[in-house]
Parts: sequence; C-alpha cells; structure tokens
Amino acid sequence: MAHLPAARAPRQPRARGLHTTLPAVLPITRACALLLLGSSAAQAQEAAPQSLETVVVTGIRKSVEDSIAVKRNNSSIVEAISAEDIGKLPDVTVAESLGRVSGIAVQRSKVNGKAAGVSVRGMAPAFGGSLFNGREVASTSDARSPEFDLFPAELLASLLIYKTPDASLVGQGLSATVDMRTIRPLDYGRRTIAVSARKERIGEDSGVEVGSGNRTSLVYVDQFANKTLGVAVALSRSREDNGGEQRFDSWGGWAPQVDYNGQQVAVPGGFKYETQRRQSTRDGATLTLQYKPNSEFKTTADVFYGAGTEKTKQTGLEGAIAFGAGGYDPNGVLSNATIANGVATSGTMNNYKGVVRNHMFSNKDRLLALGVNSELKTGDWRWEADLSRSHGVKNISNFETTAGQPGNTPANQLASISWTGFNGSNFADVKYTTSGNFADRNFALLTDVDGWGGGPATPQAGYAALPTIDDKLTSVRLTAHHDVEWGPVVGTRFGINLNKRDKARLGDEGRLSILNGADGYATAKIPGASTALAGASGIEVASWDPTGSLGSVYAINRWVDATVLSRNWTVGEKVATAFAQADLSGDLGGLPYSGNIGLQLVHTNQTSSGNQVDLAKCTGITVDTCPYVVRTDGTSYYHLLPSLNLTFELGNQQLLRLGAGKQVARANLDNMKASLDFGVQNATAVQPALTGFSGNPKLKPYAAKALDLSYEKYFDKYGYISLAAFFKKLDNYVINAPREFDFAPYTSATTPLPDHGPYKGSTVGFLTQPVNGQGGNMHGFELAINLPGRMAFDWLDGFGAQLNHSYTSSSVRLPTSGFVSPQNGPVFAGVVNEIGLPGLSKNVTTLRLYYEKHGFQLAWAAHKRSDFIGQILDYRSDSQFTFIKGETIVDAQVGYEFQEGWLKGLSVLLQGHNMTNTPFQEFTTDRSIITNKVVYGKTYRLGLNYRF
Repeated sequence: MAHLPAARAPRQPRARGLHTTLPAVLPITRACALLLLGSSAAQAQEAAPQSLETVVVTGIRKSVEDSIAVKRNNSSIVEAISAEDIGKLPDVTVAESLGRVSGIAVQRSKVNGKAAGVSVRGMAPAFGGSLFNGREVASTSDARSPEFDLFPAELLASLLIYKTPDASLVGQGLSATVDMRTIRPLDYGRRTIAVSARKERIGEDSGVEVGSGNRTSLVYVDQFANKTLGVAVALSRSREDNGGEQRFDSWGGWAPQVDYNGQQVAVPGGFKYETQRRQSTRDGATLTLQYKPNSEFKTTADVFYGAGTEKTKQTGLEGAIAFGAGGYDPNGVLSNATIANGVATSGTMNNYKGVVRNHMFSNKDRLLALGVNSELKTGDWRWEADLSRSHGVKNISNFETTAGQPGNTPANQLASISWTGFNGSNFADVKYTTSGNFADRNFALLTDVDGWGGGPATPQAGYAALPTIDDKLTSVRLTAHHDVEWGPVVGTRFGINLNKRDKARLGDEGRLSILNGADGYATAKIPGASTALAGASGIEVASWDPTGSLGSVYAINRWVDATVLSRNWTVGEKVATAFAQADLSGDLGGLPYSGNIGLQLVHTNQTSSGNQVDLAKCTGITVDTCPYVVRTDGTSYYHLLPSLNLTFELGNQQLLRLGAGKQVARANLDNMKASLDFGVQNATAVQPALTGFSGNPKLKPYAAKALDLSYEKYFDKYGYISLAAFFKKLDNYVINAPREFDFAPYTSATTPLPDHGPYKGSTVGFLTQPVNGQGGNMHGFELAINLPGRMAFDWLDGFGAQLNHSYTSSSVRLPTSGFVSPQNGPVFAGVVNEIGLPGLSKNVTTLRLYYEKHGFQLAWAAHKRSDFIGQILDYRSDSQFTFIKGETIVDAQVGYEFQEGWLKGLSVLLQGHNMTNTPFQEFTTDRSIITNKVVYGKTYRLGLNYRF
C-alpha cells in the first residue's frame, strides 16, 4: 500500500537514543536497492517499535469505535468508516457509506437510483480526489477518478476521508480526498474466512414489475511462516434486474400558446413517458500479499480486478403536441377544448406524430490495478518505494430506434392526441389518450418518423453510438522518513512521485436506416409481438430489443460532422510531485500540540488531441464528403502547494484542530480535448454569427486556498461531538467562456456565413471553450454527534445515535452560458442566466439510530439534502447539468448474530433501502414544476453472513 500520512496520537513522545551509526544522509540509490532486495542486513537490525494498525472487530458499535479512533489519532482533520466485520462495510456501495460522513452529500444515479457520486462541502464530485490503497487509479468514465461503484463494498476494509491538505498525500482533491483501503492480512492474528450471500427484491411499489438480484462474497485471510507472510483474497459477485422504473419528461415544462376561437391559450408542449428496465452484473477480486520478516523490512503487493456489464432498455412514447418536432411533423390544430384562466385544461390536437422508443444502452467495463509497496528501516531512517499501474476500459453501445407513422403518411391519416386535467404546470399529472394504436405493429412501423435525419436523402430511423474509453495510469513514488529532534520538529519525510497518464475516448456513431430500404420513407415491421406500457401514461406500445439488429433490420451510416467528431479525443499527462513535510510536537502557550507542515511542488506537462472538421471542404456528413484533421496542443505549468495541520490538546479529552493550505483539482479530461467545430448559429447576442466550440489543451486546474477549524470532544473510545468550520477561497472556476474569434483559416468560398445583422458575410464570430474563470468564496460548518445511549442511562446500553449536519454557502455565481456546448448544455440553458456551484446543497443532514446487544442489530437512517445542481449522463453518455430537487432517503435494517453453539459466527440480516419510495426529480426554475421524474421503488435485501 502506498504511503499514507501517519495516524498518530495528538501528542507523541520524542524519540531518544536512536541508532546513529549510519551516515546522516543515505544515498537514495542504495535505499532503493535495499527496498527491492530486502537487505539481509535488515535481519540483524535491532527491533524498532511497530506502528499501531486498526484492528477490525465485529459489530456496529466496534465499527463506530474503530472509526472514532482513526479520527482522533490522525494528524489531519479526517473522517473514517470501518467495516463491521471482514467483508462487511456498512452499506452495499462505497458512496452509500460515504453518505454517513459529516459534510458529504450523496447524489443518486439517474440510471439506477443508487448512490453514485458524492459532493464534499458543497463541491461537485469532480473536485474530490479518490485513492485506492493510497494510490491514484485509472477510471472508466470521462472523469479523472474512478466511479465508486467499480469497487464492491464487500472487498473493502475501511474508508478514510481527508478534509484538509497534507503534503505527503499525493493525488488529493480540492474538496476532500477519499482513500479506499483493502484488508492487510498481517493485521489479523489468525486465519479468517467470511462468506456472505444476499437476495434482493428491487423496485417494490415502483408501479411496474418488481425486479430481483443477488450478491455473494468470499473473504479469506491467513498468515504463514510464523506470521511473517500474510495473504488476503476477496471475491464478490452481484447480479441485478431492476424489473422496471417509470420515467416522465415534460420537455422542460413547455406550455406553448396556441390559437383557439380567437384567443391564445396554453397547452402541453410535449412529453416523454417510458418504462426503463436495467440488468447489471459486477464481479470483483482483490489479492494482497504481505511479507514482514522483521521489524525493519516489509513489502506489500496488492491486485484489484473489477468487471461489470449494464444493459438498460427504455420503452416509451414521445412526441410534440402543439408544434412539430421535425420536417415530417406538422403543427396541430386544437379542438374540443375546455378553457380555464387561459389554459386548455382538456382538448384534442390533430397531426400527432407519436414516436415509439425502444432504446438499448449497454456497456462493459473492466479495471485492473496493481501495486507494490516496500519499506526498509535503517537506524533513524525509513525508506519507502511504491510502484503502481492501473488500466480501465469501458465499451459503450447505445442503440436508439424509432417507430410510428412514416414521413409520407397523408395528413388525414395522422393520429390525434387528447388530454384532461391540465392546469398549466402539472405536467406529470395530465392524462393522455391517442387515436393511434401504437401497440399495433401495422400502425407503429420502424422508420424515420419525424425527419430527424434531415430529409428523404438521409433517413434516420434510429441512432447508434459505439464509443470506447481507455485510461492507463502508471506511478512511481520514493519517500524517505527521518526521526529528528530539531526543536518542535520530531520527524521529516520527503520524496517524489511521478505519474504518467494516457486517456482516450474514441468511437463511431451514426444514423440507422432501414436495411435495403427503397427510399427515405422506408419502413420495417417491429420484430416480435411484445408490448409494454409507456411509463405511467397508461398507453400501450410495441416493444422489442434492438440488440443484434444491425445487418438484419438496420444499416448504419457513419455520421461525420463537427459535433460528432468532437466527442473523440486523447489526453496525455505527466505529473511530477516533489514533497517535503515536517512532523511537529511541542507546547504553545501551555497547550500541547502536534501536527505537520509541508510543501508540494507539482509540475504538469499535458497534451491532447481532437478532431477539427475542414469546413472549407465539408459538403456532407460522411467521411468522403466531410474530411477532418487531428489537432494536437498542450502546455506545462507548476503549482506550489503549502499545507499546515495542527492539533492542540485542551484537556479533558478535547482537541482543537487547525488546517490550512492551498489545493488544486484538475479539470475533467474531456474539457482538455483539442477538438474544434463551428457554424452559423442564431443563439448569440448579436444574431446571427459564426459560433464555435472547442476544448482547451492549455486548461489549468481549479485552485483554492483553504482554512479549517475543528473542535472535538471525545468520551473515551465510545463517542464524540465535533463542530467544524471551513472557508475556501476559489481562485478560479472552469467555465465555457465565449470570445471573439476569426474563423477565416477554417473557411472557404462555399462556407455558409451570416446573411444579415452586424456579422453579415463575416468570418469573425465567437468561440466558446473552457477557461479558468473567476472564482469566489465558500464557507460552512459541520456538526457531528456520535454517542452511545449508555452515556445517558444504563438502561440504554446497546443503543446509539449518530447525527451529522452541514451548512454550506458560496458567493460563486456562474453564467449558464458558460456551460453550453453542442454535446452537454445544461437543461436549463436559456431559462436562467446564472447558477450557483454544481453539487452544492446548502443543508445536508444524516441521522442514524441503532441498537446492538445480545446478537440483535437494529438500525434506522435518514439522509436529507436540499436542492442542488447535479451532473447526469444524457442519452449519449455525455454529462449534463440539471436542477435536482432535494430529497430524503430512509433506510432500515434488522439482524441477528448467533453468539454460541454450532451456529456461532452466523448472522442474518434484512435491509430496506429508500423506504419512503422517494423519486428522482428534476426542475428548471420553479421547484414545484417537475420536468423529469423517475420512480425507483423500494429495495429489500435478505442476507446471511458466516465467519469462521
């Protein structure tokens, strides 16, 4: 495991009489050789005191006590979560466990409703750093850090969250750093085997078919050769079928005005109702080998491998009501309407071109992480070397198919749509009926329904995207530790870390056309005979799985234009971090203190490539008609990052902690791509003008100065109360900012230019790209109470309560124009002019009550966060910002562990998640008007665990 900042008591005794026969400074090359060979001279060294390691023992209360010990003894402001037993982290996912921590808010995945991303102190997930056994690892998404759901909770022993910077911690984030730690076999005194199995019931009360799942795990820990050799193997496997989820999209809460009997009235603009079914698999394995022949030398090798698949089938109905949504979709005419306060509460609209959606989104991912760490003590020096390599890959396959009435259907044969119960804003409550039978395969045909491909010459009966994300990360770290007596300095450490990263997102995408179609209006019957309800609409539609339909139903026509090509990119980084840190211990004004002060010097060399369409020669959307070139660019820069952590002992088990430093968080890699695209656009302030979008290969990281203050009162090892305040000065924030730009080098005589306005005939326009814009301030406080019931009354022995609350405020206001791009503009673009920090919920509260005694375990937890701006994935796996309504998620569990007899070691557990059936809801400006809603239902898990 890579070096981690030492967990040390607030006041440490100074070392006396240390061995000093070796030279004061040992050549680094000799130290490295000793580390790799395990010098036999080390066998003869006098045994030195061993550092204490956390021992994980069974039970909720022991897990709490272990976490408290880590928090109390660390030199930085940290939070910790320890497994209740081997292979039993408190929750199913890492993100769910992190949601227990003060200052952390969990965002549910829009796809499956599970806790996926975490925001620390009001900052989006991208601002956090995540480590695996102290090391940075590759990811399988556009983000830098890997998704937490890649790491099955059963394989982890603990989570450590650093809230303040530490000079010896490489790869730390700007908001916090989460370190996921696996089992260290030599920490256990005997052979241990733990097996678990859980059966899941998913989507109870979701309104559709209930799903199922199962999870199994095996953990084996053993020691050999007189406990000098340790082995830990952990395996996990999960299979899930969510049954179904109902989804609704109101098209942004659109209620256009139409003419009815000479007056303008509001009508629903359009909708999308769908039922989503998701199937997923996840396999994980870890192997850890430890060798410690004596107190002077130890080496640890660990391997992690994870692989998963996910298939999401969406079946639904979508369409415009009043105005057409394509060249084949004529505007409707309102009839039979009931009008109240300028709103058509009911009515019928003709010319309805409903689109039956049968989409299949799937992906396969895998992540391999290897690491070797060796330590050697030579007198009062300790030398450490760490090597690691990780490789993540995700293959994405997205198929979208459309069915309905073909584009050349006579107007008098088009369907109509009627509605009731509309009041102008209650889009999700409106009841719809149609004259068309969209479950009839003779009525709903596979075809280009609305002319989305641009016309008969380029029919689009569907769309396919097949991107691949590939990420490789190699790291080397050398560290020297030295015990000294230099006044308040009792130890030093210094070293260097080298990272090399290469990441790419490449792949083809294009429109689907009917195979061997006679013309642009070609049709094909939907295979099979299945039907399904389109979400909660009550409308039945034809259903089928388009997997494998290329070559039998469809042909793919690669789409080559600036927008599509901009999704392909590569980024390379070389980061060198030199660090030095002094450990402190002394007295100040009669108060004992300990801590550290340090400095990091970080040099980054980054390059990226991307595609640029040659508009001077582009006449179509194919490879032959729209040539492109590859652009490459980059930059290099330095950052100097000081840090300070001090802990003062106030007596009576009270601590006062101070943390300060400068932090950085590198921008997402897709912001650094070198792609460029442009064209005439009417959405600018001076309409029209040439408008372009590009990445920024010279983009610098986010940077901030941080100050933290924390008061902590402990009650032996059983409980604590803490109150913390923090302040961050964001020096910059990355936004997409437009600037005037001359596109002349990329145009020709045939390039379309503006035909009116101030930029008529001009190649000068506006280029929008990510830049390091203005920052701002943010501050907040965190309250944490973790107390056992027996502190109040003896009869409450076994009971306990944990309460966390955080408040965060920020002065940062970001223009929504700074987030707009052709691929991932926010859903509220054009609706609001500015937004606050993505990820920031002003108030986040977690309450957990538990009882554990005589083998019984009972727990109840509620997690509440206020409204926030979240980042989700759209239908093409591009990220997108949206307003997400605040929510409260309630979980509960009951269990029993046999204490004696032949069943000793066996425990039974029943868990319930999302017991209040809280939906995922999006809005734009008015939180009472829901624009997108997903109902996941409740999840129940029944499990058995056996440890021997």
